[in-house]
Amino acid sequence: MEDRLRQEPASPSVRKRVQDSFGRQGLMSHLGARLAHIGPGRVHIVLPARPEVTQQHGYVHAGATSAIADSAGGYAALTLFDEESEVLTVEYKINLLAPAAGDHLEAIGSVLKAGRTLTVCQLEVHGVRSDGSRKLVANGQQTLIRVSRPVE
Repeated sequence: MEDRLRQEPASPSVRKRVQDSFGRQGLMSHLGARLAHIGPGRVHIVLPARPEVTQQHGYVHAGATSAIADSAGGYAALTLFDEESEVLTVEYKINLLAPAAGDHLEAIGSVLKAGRTLTVCQLEVHGVRSDGSRKLVANGQQTLIRVSRPVE
């Protein structure tokens, strides 16, 4: 049952807030990443495997892999807070388990514990092939701090 709940979409206002914020992220735009799922405490980000994001052996670069994992966790946390809050990464650790190969990568950020100040997320990145087969290429854990939204 928990898996089913984690796949439910977030409310329209939360989805819009996350989409608007994601649209302001220059790095995600530069990498060609896109949001694939926004749910309460769970966000998926997809990154096409393109030559611009690969390293010298043809695999997606660890920096790109880590960046989409960090953003997926951050947005997963953001889905659980009010509109006056933002989140910033305090720390994260990522394990690169296999070369990041596939037609695209899918990063999944899932909230493990949301607190008043600190939130802990689980991070996973899967390499996905055109036939739909998936391989876990990275996993990690992230801590985020909840801050007041800056005045615009």
